Amino acid sequence: MSAIAVEGLVKRWDGHAAVDGVSFAVPEASLTVLLGPSGCGKSTILRLIAGLETATDGTVTIGGRDVTRLDPAKRGVSMVFQSYALFPHLSVAENILFGLKVRRVTKAERVRRLETAARMVGLDSVLERKPASLSGGQRQRVELARTIVAEQPVCLMDEPLSNLDAKLRAEMRDEIRRLQRALGLTMVYVTHDQTEAMTMADAVVLLNAGRIEQQGPPPLLYERPATAFAARFIGQPPMNLLRGPTPGTLLGVRPEDVALNGSGRPARVEALDYLGAETLLRLSLDGEEIIARAPGRAAPQPGDAVRIAWPAEAEHHFEDTGIRRDGGQT
Repeated sequence: MSAIAVEGLVKRWDGHAAVDGVSFAVPEASLTVLLGPSGCGKSTILRLIAGLETATDGTVTIGGRDVTRLDPAKRGVSMVFQSYALFPHLSVAENILFGLKVRRVTKAERVRRLETAARMVGLDSVLERKPASLSGGQRQRVELARTIVAEQPVCLMDEPLSNLDAKLRAEMRDEIRRLQRALGLTMVYVTHDQTEAMTMADAVVLLNAGRIEQQGPPPLLYERPATAFAARFIGQPPMNLLRGPTPGTLLGVRPEDVALNGSGRPARVEALDYLGAETLLRLSLDGEEIIARAPGRAAPQPGDAVRIAWPAEAEHHFEDTGIRRDGGQT
């Protein structure tokens, strides 16, 4: 059993709550992403699960066992950090097996695990090389191989792809998801990148200032954001938020729902972002900026007057406090 449950987790430093009453569950063999801007508490939560930080309040259970005060080595977790943390004087094979040697795993068992891990992550041909001769993607694969040989049921990842370029990040996202499913790992993955969250996660926990804004499967957060923060954070480009029809309210509409329409509301084209398959039109509507997404190359040019409209069912309504007016899962 490797399901994780976090209940009322709090972490304070000098009276400040970096993590403030956070609760969520990670089902066994699933991948949950902790998502949010820098400083929102996501890495601190991961370290509290791992036992690298001590909770001020609340509990962490893994497989039904309370591990809140348990030594990190006894929690049954492996962890992948943002930095590769490889020993430069050791070969790839020695780096992968370092933890097993410390734990005095037999040589025959180490060889078996190394062969399996190297084959799974495609490092068979570079096991004798030193880290300095590896690409960024290969170094990250060494970290993944360490996780595989550890054979722990829970894997915690703290922004593991942030040092890679965009192409490699996309490749490694697929690799991590494939390994998580193949090994049946219960994984908690920290990122500030919503693309990683939306493409990898079974569930997303969106954090802001140490608290949960919303949690659930990625489509829920995109299609029914519970707060204005969630509406703006999820989506690229983000949801448009305009003055609502009644005082003290906000009206949200996704850029793909805004269409040029001859009978719609008058707007002015301020700028165009041509992206090949689509164009983002940056418009001025009643003194507010609104973005529309159009397929291919859009005909209007900066300075043109246009009319725009969107269907009523595409609207999202929020109080000025940011809370969704018609409810929403948090």
